[in-house]
Amino acid sequence: MQNENQVKSDGKMENPALIGWFQTEPSQEQHEQFMRKVVDIVLKEAVFEGTSRNNLVIEWMEPESLLTLLGKELPKNPQSDETLVQLIKNVVRYSVKTGHPHFINQLFSSLDPYGLVAQWVTDSLNPSVYTYEVAPVFTLLEHQILREMRRWVGFPDGSGDGVFCPGGSMANIYGIQCARHRAMPSLKETGTFGSPRLVVLTSKDAHYSIKKACFLLGIGVSNLYLVDVDTSGRMDLVHLRQEVQRALNENARPFMVSATAGTTVLGATDPLDGIADICQEFGMWMHVDAAWGGGALMSTKHRHILKGIERADSVTWNPHKLLGVPQQCSTFLTRHADLLLEANSASASYLFQKDKFYDPKWDVGDKYLQCGRRADVLKFWFMWQAKGSLGLEKHVDTLFENVAYFTSFIRNRKGFQLVLEEPPFVNVCFWYIPPSLQGAQHDEDYEEKLHKIAPKIKERMIKKGSMMITYQPLRNLPNFFRLVLQSSAVTIDDMEFFAEEIERLGCDL
Repeated sequence: MQNENQVKSDGKMENPALIGWFQTEPSQEQHEQFMRKVVDIVLKEAVFEGTSRNNLVIEWMEPESLLTLLGKELPKNPQSDETLVQLIKNVVRYSVKTGHPHFINQLFSSLDPYGLVAQWVTDSLNPSVYTYEVAPVFTLLEHQILREMRRWVGFPDGSGDGVFCPGGSMANIYGIQCARHRAMPSLKETGTFGSPRLVVLTSKDAHYSIKKACFLLGIGVSNLYLVDVDTSGRMDLVHLRQEVQRALNENARPFMVSATAGTTVLGATDPLDGIADICQEFGMWMHVDAAWGGGALMSTKHRHILKGIERADSVTWNPHKLLGVPQQCSTFLTRHADLLLEANSASASYLFQKDKFYDPKWDVGDKYLQCGRRADVLKFWFMWQAKGSLGLEKHVDTLFENVAYFTSFIRNRKGFQLVLEEPPFVNVCFWYIPPSLQGAQHDEDYEEKLHKIAPKIKERMIKKGSMMITYQPLRNLPNFFRLVLQSSAVTIDDMEFFAEEIERLGCDL
C-alpha cells in the first residue's frame, strides 16, 4: 500500500485512515506490498546479482559523498514507501558484497542460502534466548548443537558446557574469565584488589582479543606474557616454559595459556599437545582460540591439524568463519560442566525463578554475561540439516584443495613470492613484486619500496571494485597479501583471476 503518511506542521497525519502509522506492529494491508518489494530487491540485487562474477564486489564511493547520498540528517517526518525502497537499494548497491566469490578479504565470506533463510526466520521471530519459556525451540537447538560441537572437539561424549557469543573475541573473554574463576573463585565476590598478580600467556601472533580481555578483566596488559613463535607462526614451547618460570620467579601466578588454532595472518596452529603437557605440569588452564581453525575438525582428512585440542579446558570455535555460516555464529566450549554458571550466575529472581512449571535447568541465560541475546544457532543448525556432516566435511576439504591449487599456481609465477612455501591452513600469504623491483632484492631500499606496493594495489582494486584481498605487515616483514580461501564456491578460474588481476593492477608500480 502506498504510504501517504506525511505529517502536518501541527503533528497530525494527512490521512486519518492511517491511525497507528507509528506503531511497531506489522499490518498486512499497510506493509505487505512494501515488504515484498524489499525482499525482491534483496533476492535480486544482494543475493543473486551481488554474488555474480559479472558484477562488482564493491561500488566505491568516497565517505562524504556516500553520507550525502544516504542522508546526513535523520528525518523528522516519516518517509514514503518509495523513498524507503530507494534507501534500501542504495544500502545494497554501495555495500561490500561479501558473498561474491572475489571477496577474499577477511576470515569469512560466501553467502549460504540455507543459513540466510534461517537468519530471516530468526529475525522474523525476534527471540532472545535466556529462558525456555520465551525461546523453547532455540534453547533446545543450542543444547544440541553445542553438545555436538564438543563431540567434534573431542570432549568425551560431548560432555561439558558451552555458550553462543557475539563474536570470537567475546568467546576468548569467556575463556580467560572461566580460567580466572577456576584459579581464584573468590574474585567473583572480592574483586582483584589485593589478589596475587595473575599472568596469561599467549603467542605473539595470537588474536588481539586476548590483550583486550586482559585489560577488560583487570589482569592488565603487562601481565600478558607474549611467547615467541617459529618461522611458521607456531608458539615456541621452550620460550613458553621459560615465560611460565619467569612468572613464578616473580611470585606471580601463571594461570592460563591461550593457544591458537589458525592464527589470523599465517593460519598457524600452535603445538597443542606440547602446550597441554606444560599446562598439566604447572596446573594451568589451557584455552584454544580455534575461532578460525575449528572448522577443520569437521574433516577426517584435515582434523589432525588440531591434534591435542581435545585436551583443552576450553575452546573458541566460530562456525561463521571456516564453515561459512552467516555472521555471526560464535561459540565458547568448555569441558567443565558447571563452571560457566558458577562464574557468571547472578540469580536474577525476576527472570530465573526456581518455582517454574518446567525444569529450570533449561533456563540457560544465567550462565551468560549477556542478558538479551540473538538466536544465532538456527543458521548453523539449518545448514547442518541441509548438508549433513558429510556436506560440511566436503566444504572444508574443497578449501584445502583450493589452497593447494593456488599455491602451486603462484609458486613459480614471475613476480610472486610466498611468505611460507607450504601454507599451514587456508590462508595463502605472498608478495607481488612488480617488474620495477624484480632483481632488486639486494638494494638498500628494496623492502621499503616493496612495503608500499600492496597498499597501492589495494587502493586500485577497491576503486575498480574487481576483488577484495587484504594485506598486512608481520613483525619485520614488509606488507604482503593474505588471500583467504574460505568459500567453497571459488573456482580454478577465480583463483587464476586473483593472481592475474593483481598483476594488472600493479605491473606499472
